[in-house]
Amino acid sequence: MTTFLEMLSYGFVQRALLAGTLIAVLCAVLGTFLVLRRLSLIGDGLAHVSFGSVALALVVGLQGVTMLLVTLPVVLLSSLGVLRLSERGRLGGDAAIGIVSSLGVALGVLLAGLGGGFNVDLFSILFGSILAISRAEIVVAVLLSCLVLGGLFYWYNDLVALTFNEELAQVSGIRTRFLKGMLAILTALTVVLAMKLVGVMLISALLILPASTSLQVARGFRSAVVLAVTAAVLSVVAGIGLSFLLNLPTGATIILLAFLLFCLAFLYRRLPTFAPST
Repeated sequence: MTTFLEMLSYGFVQRALLAGTLIAVLCAVLGTFLVLRRLSLIGDGLAHVSFGSVALALVVGLQGVTMLLVTLPVVLLSSLGVLRLSERGRLGGDAAIGIVSSLGVALGVLLAGLGGGFNVDLFSILFGSILAISRAEIVVAVLLSCLVLGGLFYWYNDLVALTFNEELAQVSGIRTRFLKGMLAILTALTVVLAMKLVGVMLISALLILPASTSLQVARGFRSAVVLAVTAAVLSVVAGIGLSFLLNLPTGATIILLAFLLFCLAFLYRRLPTFAPST
């Protein structure tokens, strides 16, 4: 039986751990903002859109890293479309997400049918294939992860103000509309990156679970972000390891471990000795 140290000697496992760790940090930090702003389902909506964009890329003959030529613009425009619909279409955020999400799924199914059905590439996008990540995809993942994390930390203070009191942030001179647009764009980039790790079907869980886990026990926003990152990285690293050693689906293993951590945090919060500050 392959040991953990032997597993680390494989190049594809090293690439998976590098990309997985970066994406875990990204999802944890961004997810904390989204959960607190009650926008956590935007990840699910954009994931369905990414399914349609991947089907479109496969129909026109794009594979691997070249898929980004289609998926990135489509998901980015969809994220801004959700924001536009919720602001100008007299719709709540959930309704706007539902419209864009259903359109993405319908487009994906239609294009898959035109392209001859669901092939192996489309299934790998649906359920994740991080162990099959290529060197080119690693480079793209590192660059996009640095871009998104850089944006989150550059606008960190303004995003915190927007998250907790949008009206006060606007009165204080913060460009709230611009920030909401940037948050939508960063979410879109994260969804596209996370497709390879956990697949379209589980992206929203990776955005929601680590953040929700940290919010069970955190005593402040900074500690919530740190705990979310810790939970996400643990889930991803352990999930990749277990999936390789036990021949399990990687994406599903990662999400189940993240859910286990959430359950532990949920139970810990209810211990008599735990008294979170109000």
